[in-house]
Amino acid sequence: MATMKSIRTRSTLRDILEGQPQHLGLIVFLVLGAGALVIPNFHVRPTFLGFPMRGWTGVSIGLAILHQVLVAIVFRLQLHRNLLTRVLGENDLRVWTVVFIPLLIARPITVLIVGQMDTTSTGAPQWLNWGLGVAFVGVAIYGMHSVLRYFTIRRAVGGDHFREEIAAMPLVNEGVFKFTSNAMYGPIFLGLWGIALLCDSWNALVVAAFQHVYIWVHYYCTEKPDIEWIYGNRANTG
Repeated sequence: MATMKSIRTRSTLRDILEGQPQHLGLIVFLVLGAGALVIPNFHVRPTFLGFPMRGWTGVSIGLAILHQVLVAIVFRLQLHRNLLTRVLGENDLRVWTVVFIPLLIARPITVLIVGQMDTTSTGAPQWLNWGLGVAFVGVAIYGMHSVLRYFTIRRAVGGDHFREEIAAMPLVNEGVFKFTSNAMYGPIFLGLWGIALLCDSWNALVVAAFQHVYIWVHYYCTEKPDIEWIYGNRANTG
């Protein structure tokens, strides 16, 4: 495992920006794709907090983009330049957690709002929607329980970018982590699909699909290169 000091000594601006042009390009592609799939429900005009259903799809997608762009910026500048620690001192990880968690919680809430307002059915039989919906939400709850109990919030919000002692913690192989090392992006995000299916909402399903695909964009464009720096040998080889 590389030390934070060695990473910051050897990394360059190119390393900070690695994967981000692809990240931005894929945002455009995914937003256009989601926009093409959303069915506006023009024949009904229910609103919630002043927004119609289509507006809430935009809010849900927009908050997901805000969340992941912010994570990319913070992760890279903290890992390579120690920015938050230099600005906030010992409060760096605490402040970051306060910013991160509400944006994470907003994801299922906005999918649920879209699902409740939407009048466009998925077209699947009700028994299938309920069966898959309950299963997906159950898996997501089990995944979140495993994260909270075994993985911890500090690691879930990217604490290994802030503290070497967090990066040095052993791999988790309990709970859902017995089956996958990437519970945050796999099983837990199935909960968004489950909410959409339980609401029998096509547009909530589109938003859930966008969020699930986009979190994997974050993984490959931002987190995977960071993992190679922190746990691999890139900082030693350049």
